[in-house]
Amino acid sequence: MSDVVRPRFHEAAAAAERIAWPADFGRRFLVTVDVEEEFDWTAPLDRRHRSTKAMRAFGEAHRRFAQAGVGLTCMVDYPVAVDRVAVDILSECLADGRSEIGAQLHAWVTPPYQEVVDPFTSHAGNLPIGLEIAKLDSLTDAIVASFGTQPRIFRSGRYGLGPCSLSLLAERGYRIDSSMRALHDYGATGGMDFSAVDAHGFRREGMIELPLTSVYTGLLRRRGAALYRRAGHWPHGRGVMARAGLLNRIPLTPEGVGIRDALAGIDRALADGVRLLTFSFHSPTLEPGHTPYVRNAADRAMFDRWWDAVFDRLARHGVTATTIDEVLSAIG
Repeated sequence: MSDVVRPRFHEAAAAAERIAWPADFGRRFLVTVDVEEEFDWTAPLDRRHRSTKAMRAFGEAHRRFAQAGVGLTCMVDYPVAVDRVAVDILSECLADGRSEIGAQLHAWVTPPYQEVVDPFTSHAGNLPIGLEIAKLDSLTDAIVASFGTQPRIFRSGRYGLGPCSLSLLAERGYRIDSSMRALHDYGATGGMDFSAVDAHGFRREGMIELPLTSVYTGLLRRRGAALYRRAGHWPHGRGVMARAGLLNRIPLTPEGVGIRDALAGIDRALADGVRLLTFSFHSPTLEPGHTPYVRNAADRAMFDRWWDAVFDRLARHGVTATTIDEVLSAIG
């Protein structure tokens, strides 16, 4: 796979690509969930790891979001889409009228199984285009068969977009991609460098791109990407700069981001004029023991408190929950 050309989706959005949100859209937020199988995050990827037992915690978690008036945009991958119990749980969630079934491509557990599983091929955009197409079609067909609806929003697992991914999605009826994680660089494992992509939505190759929201805070935040990359080469450099209030990169997720930082990230994103904040987390985090972020009951309780604090801060700013229908209607 070493001869695959590196994609260029690291490029920042041009002014003409930026979404001009209508005034009456106000300021909104989406909560996206990577709904996926459980696996050991510290071990090499293995396509035999396909268990979806953590989905038993999803219904109760969804009810908590629904009570707050928040729908979940569920980015479903192949092992979940073909599991009857998981499909039934997610189908019940759709009854809230605000949640949405999207697609998430974990290449290593999606047929056809032709590639050697390694960090490079785990980014679907690094696969030969014929294999990327075949896996995308397998995933899309499984979701349509299980839920009776064409998914409109997509995320590539491990943020693994390729040079043709957006156009392939558009051809298959997808409208929105959310595979870019603003300000993050996954080049060390053969992935894409999104460090120049900010948190504002934009259009590209027939698709609407809603990057996962990340911002820089701190006294040196305007020097963002270059300084953050340089600090990564110093022993504990990024942590030291964050604690000193100089530079901190904050993604809007409860996974590895404390409440204080999350609230500062929300404040900064809104001050920067971001009109749609996109939050994310992984479904296995809902049950202790499956991800590094929730290891026990205390961690799980902290997860709920994180969302309580976030929803309170958003309400104070007048930022309201939105849906994929509302996003598409606003964009036109």
